[in-house]
Amino acid sequence: MKEIQGHLDARGKRFAIVASRFNEFIVSSLIKGAHGALLQLGAKTESITLFHVPGAFEIPAVAARAVSSGKFDAVICLGAVIRGSTPHFDYVAGESAKGIGRLSQESAIPVIYGVLTTLTIEQAIERAGTKAGNKGADAAFAAVEMLRLYEAMKKGSRPK
Repeated sequence: MKEIQGHLDARGKRFAIVASRFNEFIVSSLIKGAHGALLQLGAKTESITLFHVPGAFEIPAVAARAVSSGKFDAVICLGAVIRGSTPHFDYVAGESAKGIGRLSQESAIPVIYGVLTTLTIEQAIERAGTKAGNKGADAAFAAVEMLRLYEAMKKGSRPK
């Protein structure tokens, strides 16, 4: 059986991070986690571009423009939507996930969903670098593995 998989090597690759400013105290930790993970995997700081958007709802539109620019090998979407007392959470989280998911399926490059959707601020804090690890770093690892998998699929063999 032929096996094709990605590997964790970001050297020579270009990344867009599209991050929400809303809940910035959480998202800033996700950005740091993603940036640190990309550097750990061999990316250069100058090969990473950070786009700030107002909120999670705006992430898909800017991510789509990053994809269509042809300047990036992967796009990492980061944000934090925390449930409040109104249905606003459901609309923002749902539309953000739908837009990023659709873009991911249609894009020739990986588009990674790293938007936290939590019930409480405490849960968001846990996922932004405390108890539950850093989901920004996890998103960066996924971006690198997926871009290398896409490359391997084009070649039809496992990368060395």
